[in-house]
Amino acid sequence: MRRYLSSPPRVLGAILLALVGAAALALLGAYQYLHPALPDVSAIKDIRLREPLRVYSRDGRLIAQFGEERRIPLTYTAIPRQMVNAVLAAEDDDFFEHGGVDYPGLARATLRHLISGNKAEGGSTITMQLARGIFLSPEKSYRRKLLEIFTTLRIEQELDKEEILALYLNKMFLGQRAYGIGAAAEVYFGKTVDRLTLPEIALIAGTFRLPSRDNPVASPALAKQRRAYVLRRMREKGFITQDEHDIAVNAPVKSHLHGPAVQVEAPYVAEMVRADLLERLGPEIYTAGYKAIATIDSRLQGAAVRALRGALVEYDQRHGYRGPAGRTALEADADEKQWSQALNEYSRPGGLEPALILSVEERSAVAWTRVHGRLALAWSGISWARTPRADGSVGPVLRRAGDVLAPGDIVYMIQERSDTWRLAQLPEAQGAFVAVDPRDGAVAALVGGFDYYISNYNRAVQARRQPGSAFKPFIYSAALDHGFTPASLINDAPLVIEDAAMEGSWRPQNVTRQFHGPTRLREALVRSRNLVSIRIMNALGPAYATKFIERFGFTQASMPHNLTLALGTAQVSPLEMARAYSVFANGGFRVEPYHLQRIIGPDDAVIYEAQPRYVCAECMPMPEIEALRPGLYLDMADGSPWNTPEAPQPGVPVGLGQTNSSSYLQPEQLAEAAISPQNAFLMTDMMADVIRRGTGVRARQLNRRDLAGKTGTTNDRRDAWFCGFNSALVGAAWVGFDQERSLGPGEEGGRTALPMWIYFMADALEGLPEQKREIPPELVSMRISADTGLAARPGEPNAIFETFMTGHLPAEAAYDSALPDLNGNADEEQKEESLF
Repeated sequence: MRRYLSSPPRVLGAILLALVGAAALALLGAYQYLHPALPDVSAIKDIRLREPLRVYSRDGRLIAQFGEERRIPLTYTAIPRQMVNAVLAAEDDDFFEHGGVDYPGLARATLRHLISGNKAEGGSTITMQLARGIFLSPEKSYRRKLLEIFTTLRIEQELDKEEILALYLNKMFLGQRAYGIGAAAEVYFGKTVDRLTLPEIALIAGTFRLPSRDNPVASPALAKQRRAYVLRRMREKGFITQDEHDIAVNAPVKSHLHGPAVQVEAPYVAEMVRADLLERLGPEIYTAGYKAIATIDSRLQGAAVRALRGALVEYDQRHGYRGPAGRTALEADADEKQWSQALNEYSRPGGLEPALILSVEERSAVAWTRVHGRLALAWSGISWARTPRADGSVGPVLRRAGDVLAPGDIVYMIQERSDTWRLAQLPEAQGAFVAVDPRDGAVAALVGGFDYYISNYNRAVQARRQPGSAFKPFIYSAALDHGFTPASLINDAPLVIEDAAMEGSWRPQNVTRQFHGPTRLREALVRSRNLVSIRIMNALGPAYATKFIERFGFTQASMPHNLTLALGTAQVSPLEMARAYSVFANGGFRVEPYHLQRIIGPDDAVIYEAQPRYVCAECMPMPEIEALRPGLYLDMADGSPWNTPEAPQPGVPVGLGQTNSSSYLQPEQLAEAAISPQNAFLMTDMMADVIRRGTGVRARQLNRRDLAGKTGTTNDRRDAWFCGFNSALVGAAWVGFDQERSLGPGEEGGRTALPMWIYFMADALEGLPEQKREIPPELVSMRISADTGLAARPGEPNAIFETFMTGHLPAEAAYDSALPDLNGNADEEQKEESLF
């Protein structure tokens, strides 16, 4: 007995051995018991992280992402070494040494649990956290802990340490919908991980423990404490020096929520793409990591956004200042922090900058903005703010700034191209702009309103409004097809139309309320003469006209089957107008607009590619169509794998039935001919005159000779349009109110919508050569009388050149020759006449 008592180490060793054996047997028994409940971790090698849908422009720039979880997966080699060090120091500094379970740490945590009764987590390695996050429930129990241990050991058998750590850094929730360090860097700092500073790295590493509480947005104070812990551990492990520690630990905590690193402002397009993918693939698009490539070009989209907002702000300012967006009491001792706080509830709609007026002088003011600080507001940026009147006009000229501004006013300001600042306000009117590549219908730019986040109603696609005179080119094209010529003489004289469907007499008017007698077709389009258009429509007949206009993509249901169609009473969207004008731009072919170029699946394989029909006059099996020079294909590709595939280029032989080259088109790839190339050429030439000397003359400031288009204004000026093009690009601009009402006096297509088109084209076509259009065969040019439209006699004064289709040349006749019956008989008093 004494002998045994004198050897306590031997006894203790036996006891310890017995305990270890019992523990091993217990673990073995637990493993056998829990084995059916253990997950199959072999699938971890193929685990797919939940990734949002990302939408890109055709030149590879991010437009938007959709999905509850924000995640940017990174390979292990792409993760900065200091980020790895920070996470290891904070979470598991022996990660590369242990086999997945830190047994001493686990024992200490178990002892704490037994003493305190608290089942809080503890002793978990990175692999154990990963096992818990992927395979197990958040339940806190000893059974779950044992499952976690066994699952961890299996994971360590399946993956190497780098794979485990990369999965952990990409998988774990880090607060504010951010999953993984890539998303956390973007959410908290608006950066990619390779651009993070040491204090920012330590902040992110500190969120792994309690992400909802310790993140820098939820609690800057707690995040700072946790950051200090991470930095201390990094210094103790030798990952950073003392100087690096001291600088980083004293750095201020600066963080606020950042959206995805969007590079292109195209939310209306993003929503169109999202809806398209949802219909094609279902709800998994939000989690499976799909990428969608839209057809828009980032440069052109930026130009469209600026053009629409600039035109709407200009229109709004012509109709007076409605007052400040808000007011606040401006304390004499207030500082910059308080000024900024007063602006916190005000967003930046459409790029307008909220500002607090600090002081007002005789003809100037000083304002404070959160982004730019203190700004001077000169008289040139204030003087427009006259009192609005109910009829759309404005009150008397301002005398001093104090008439409209006072300290404490919260207003909006806009920065002009000259970098000066101007008082602004959120426009009440709305607008839309669409640009289409006429060669294949690709939507190059689309803006559906002033600000998507104020109104997501996509007016470019969903709004169906009357196009007014912008619809007349389709009527005139039908007339050319019916035998009219640009020199056909039509009487611009008063009409009275009796129609039971109209419940009375209709007396259409020109916008100027003046009449000009016999007018050549070209001049009638250039001057937008309503009475001429109605007479043409009457000569064609509504049935023929609507059937012909279907060739441009319009439906019968969208067009009234009466003479009002001549004045543009169809119901159309800006996108439909852009499609229709593409027929003129590309030489007579109908293309179908499309906005989705490609879908890339989770495994980076292309699962969808758009198959548009291309304009290729050389390919058309029509002997009367000669080769047309295709318009410039606007592909601003930068070499990324998502670029639009190279389309058949001008000058490359293109033939039918060839399959050994991407330069050959099959019959099903060819756009259908809508009108003859002669018709398209003449209409384009007539619409070029609209810009040269007609209602679109403001576009002459672009100093290009390859532009054509048409203005449009509807009854009571409810809608203003301009649709224009060259052979490279078609643009349709619309301005109006969502709840239809007059835009006000003087607001017509050439003043209200045309500036939007001009601003866009100035940027879009900058540096691009003029697009020369080849004259198709069977067109001849000859001298005619500008007064009669008939062939000019030798030496006849007032003779001009006009172009005709062969077979439709004007006769040589005296001025007093009979006019066609459709012209009516306009006497000196311009009497009204009835068509019925």
